[in-house]
Amino acid sequence: MRNIIKIHQAVNAPIANLITYRAMPTQTLEHLDPFLFLNHHGPQTYPPNNQGLPFGPHPHRGFETLTYIIKGDITHQDSSGGSSVIKAGGVQWMTAGSGLIHSEVSSPEFLKHGGEEEVIQLWLNLPARYKMTAPRYIGLAAEEIPKIKNNKVTLHLISGSWGEEQGPVDSLTQLTMTRIDMEPTGEFSVQVPESHNVLFYVVKGKVAVNGQTASMREMVAFDNDAALIEVKALEDTILIFGHGEPFHEPIVAQGPFVMNSAEEIRQAFADYHSGKMGRWKA
Repeated sequence: MRNIIKIHQAVNAPIANLITYRAMPTQTLEHLDPFLFLNHHGPQTYPPNNQGLPFGPHPHRGFETLTYIIKGDITHQDSSGGSSVIKAGGVQWMTAGSGLIHSEVSSPEFLKHGGEEEVIQLWLNLPARYKMTAPRYIGLAAEEIPKIKNNKVTLHLISGSWGEEQGPVDSLTQLTMTRIDMEPTGEFSVQVPESHNVLFYVVKGKVAVNGQTASMREMVAFDNDAALIEVKALEDTILIFGHGEPFHEPIVAQGPFVMNSAEEIRQAFADYHSGKMGRWKA
């Protein structure tokens, strides 16, 4: 089995009045190339007539975002024309590429009635050859995501392959991305290419994984010394599980931009301010 290097605890990092725990980057875990960033928002209950999620219009360049809506909803809009309302169980995959402006806010229905909200957002790096690719957006409702069931385990396949199943998102960098729901005593095993880095985050619950225990808001960092990962649920559990080939390229990040050099970051800010990433239309 793959050796576990360390299990990292997400750190409390609230945004406005939104409960947020950041699993990466932290003082103990900078990134897991090509995975750059993971924020866990909620779980949180909003009252009726609330202000909702605080992510108004802002730019991105040089990477992709993958957002899992665990509870509640998100309304997406971007300057390249993408828009949708995705509810619990769905995902949003946005390729910022050369740059766009987007917002992620709560739907008018959620603002009026309130409810539970819980969201996982990942930043997925792009290699130099794709940094300036054209932006795109894919919103998938829960029923559009293939589900692979095996006794007490339900795997939601977003990109890549799992057995004979193929995910609906064609990842530019051939990432395999899933959400895995497990009932107590449910178990699965998977062979991951040794060269791939693994993203393994416990959204809720507790699991035994390769001889250690990982719990809610913990990120498991694996070595690249073997292929086998074995998981058994000790409680009702939700996992975010993915893997991909690392790029081994310089990472220069500042605010909403992730590039390969400081000069490219300066150019990104200049392009944003000159309107080259689009203009926002409310």
